[in-house]
Amino acid sequence: MAFQEVATSQALVEGQGIEVVWQGNIIALFRHSGAVYALDGLCMHQGGPLAKGKLAEGTIQCPWHGWKYDLKTGNNSATCQSMLKPYCVREQDGKIEIDFDA
Repeated sequence: MAFQEVATSQALVEGQGIEVVWQGNIIALFRHSGAVYALDGLCMHQGGPLAKGKLAEGTIQCPWHGWKYDLKTGNNSATCQSMLKPYCVREQDGKIEIDFDA
C-alpha cells in the first residue's frame, strides 16, 4: 500500500491536533514546530482523545488524565515504553498522507 490521503493541509493548524479515522483506526494528526506527526489516536490509559490534548516540547498530553507521549516515537514520557504506534506521514500538494504499511 502506498501513502493514503487522510486530511488536507489546511485542516491541520500549527500547535493543534485533529482526529481522523482510517479503516476503523483512530489516528491523531499534529502540526508541531512546522512538522506533521501521526500517532494512534487513543490514550493507552483510558482511551482519551489525544487529538484534543496539549502539545508541548515534542509531546502530546492526554486531556483526560495527563499521560504524555513523544510525538516521534509514541513512547510514554514517564516510562519511556512504546505505547502508541507512530505512522509514517508526509505532506505534499496540500494533502497529509500516511503510509499505513511502513
